[in-house]
Amino acid sequence: MSVTQPKAQPEAEIIYPESDGKPLADNTKQFRWILYIYTGVASLFKDDPNVFVAGDLLWYPVEGDNKTRTAPDVMVAFGRPKGDRPSYKQWEEDNIPPQVVFEVLSPGNRLSELIEKFLFYQRFGVEEYYVYDPDTGRLDGWIREGNELRPIENMEGWVSPRSGIRFMTRGSDLVLIRPDGLPFVNPEELESLLTEAQKRAEEAETRAQEAEARAERLAQKLRDLGVEPE
Repeated sequence: MSVTQPKAQPEAEIIYPESDGKPLADNTKQFRWILYIYTGVASLFKDDPNVFVAGDLLWYPVEGDNKTRTAPDVMVAFGRPKGDRPSYKQWEEDNIPPQVVFEVLSPGNRLSELIEKFLFYQRFGVEEYYVYDPDTGRLDGWIREGNELRPIENMEGWVSPRSGIRFMTRGSDLVLIRPDGLPFVNPEELESLLTEAQKRAEEAETRAQEAEARAERLAQKLRDLGVEPE
């Protein structure tokens, strides 16, 4: 009598959602500061093909586990190529975790949520963790020492070892300075700077055209006098 072996059931495909259902920000102030940090960091590393910068992107550190995840407000992964991703699956990224993470607080943040995120970042390899509260102006940071994230005693003037960004505060506002000494600018300021730069470029072009026209008129006068200008 033959015995029929039951067929092995194929393993169900694990789905890694691209969204946790939560908004990027709870209010306009928080969103503005997230955008300030993201655009500044992205601009700083725009010419480096091996620095990946993302905002509110779900990070899955463990293959096969779609429950262990978090979405930093801004994260920076050195040694990973630029490019679009539905999420950051660490096992597809040479097992490199984001080394630098920024969080911007809002009144809706619960203490339990903050502790949970801190433990997540400590467990899964974040090297630098920065938290800014725009309502109070408080700025905190942690740096990895071995297996733990240790608090940075004084954030005023602190320079990120990985990015070279200097942290400052002006009143309750966060001020980030690039390694070249230029400050980060918010999108509104950037638009104003671009408009001013375009205006200056147009004025310079107009002056050049006027100078060329004056030179041509002078050359024509010389030719009328029988002198050929060199």
